[in-house]
Amino acid sequence: MARVDRWTYCPRCATELLHSHERVDCPACGFVTHSNSEPTVGALVVDADGRLLLVRRAGDPHAGTWDVPGGFLDEAEAPLDALRRELREETGLEVEPEEFVAVLLDRYGAGPDVPTTLNLYWTARVVGGELAPGDDAAEARWFARDELPPDDEIGFANVREILRGWREGG
Repeated sequence: MARVDRWTYCPRCATELLHSHERVDCPACGFVTHSNSEPTVGALVVDADGRLLLVRRAGDPHAGTWDVPGGFLDEAEAPLDALRRELREETGLEVEPEEFVAVLLDRYGAGPDVPTTLNLYWTARVVGGELAPGDDAAEARWFARDELPPDDEIGFANVREILRGWREGG
């Protein structure tokens, strides 16, 4: 189900909307919006000992599960700026993005109305700060390649996929 499927009236002028494939149009004022995927960023941060940084989610969806640090882009925010901001907010670390790793689709929770996410991943290196969980992270911890949490402790399918790739050395 597209997120705009239940929209009935234009948020600008209150005219009844016209629906087409995952899009609404206002015949009166010209307002148009789509059900786009929500962009997110995440970083595979590895320390000098080859361990990967993960955070335990403090809130839903998937509270209590492990995640790659990152989050949603703010409107008009460049992805690499969002990556630096999200890592600072969640981990207390200043990072410098390095190589682009992957783009993966997922859903942000369960149910028909949750948004689809477009998840962008980079590697990143720590350039400052002190590791301390914050914002949406209840815990931040380094994991060796052979000590990563099992799949049932990872909330999002796209994170399980990116961690499988890292575990296998890719």
